[in-house]
Amino acid sequence: MTAVAPLVAWAREGTELFERTVAGIDDADLNAASALPGWRRGHVAAHVASNADALVNLLSWARTGVPSPMYASPEQRADDIEKGAGLPAEELREKLSAANARFGRALAAMPEDAWDAQVRTARGRTVPASQVPWMRVREVWVHTVDLLAGPGFADFPAPLLRALTDDAVPGFSGRPDLPHVALRATDAEGHWEIGASGGAPVAVSGNLADLTAYLLGRPVPGRLESAAESPPSLPSWL
Repeated sequence: MTAVAPLVAWAREGTELFERTVAGIDDADLNAASALPGWRRGHVAAHVASNADALVNLLSWARTGVPSPMYASPEQRADDIEKGAGLPAEELREKLSAANARFGRALAAMPEDAWDAQVRTARGRTVPASQVPWMRVREVWVHTVDLLAGPGFADFPAPLLRALTDDAVPGFSGRPDLPHVALRATDAEGHWEIGASGGAPVAVSGNLADLTAYLLGRPVPGRLESAAESPPSLPSWL
């Protein structure tokens, strides 16, 4: 489990941060808008809880060999989130805590050889179970920022910021619907290129936290420098 262990640690740390952030939000303020269009903070919390149970399904699949999809259907996923968001604040917090605990137990129960088992994500990709902890890392850390309740990308560990950036870049690389963009971190070693290949790229630079926010489609907390009037708009990350 050597390669998986750092991801499991990040998942646990991010889960604790998400729960602390939700706990610090007043009951009434859980109905305030989040950073995600159309979602209140309660929707974000309900989604993170639902995702924990969905990933438990994948870990069970890997451990037992019995197919266990993340969600029964997209409609079921959306319905679970909507129902969770409508719960009284204390019940929503309890739902979140219980789901996070189930995911933690499922991680601890994984045999070493089960991490190589193939499972299928909600988007239909077949991946080894060793990717499941990383899937949870993205959910808990990025959605903590989406709560708009304090923590931001600047609070993330630098190795996590780099991992998130390295994870996002391939989805934008070689896309003909994007201009050629060269990203450079000003506070760390890092250079990435996205968009259509060929031609002089549009240079975009900034600290790693700001570049990560930009790639993930979140408001940039600081400032990005661009050779263009403004950094090119990017499509959805996931």
